[in-house]
Amino acid sequence: MAAAALLPLAPQALSKTPLPAGRPRAWYETHNRRLKAMRLAIALLDTGVYHPAQASNDKIRTMAELVGIHPPSDTTCRMVRALIRYGR
Repeated sequence: MAAAALLPLAPQALSKTPLPAGRPRAWYETHNRRLKAMRLAIALLDTGVYHPAQASNDKIRTMAELVGIHPPSDTTCRMVRALIRYGR
């Protein structure tokens, strides 16, 4: 019983808040593209890809498939490499 009290609780999911209304469509597209690129960059960093040269478009798209994200465009792949580059 004492061991159960020492284990940390499972992480709780953050509640999602709606995006602000009234912005141009391009703002929402860019916002969602940045979120997708960030999720992919984190997944790649967790697997040991620490340099942008290691993250080819094929590797990024394979990671998206493993994580359960729709395949990213070339623009999103560039954003993933930029996040990896500037995160160092």
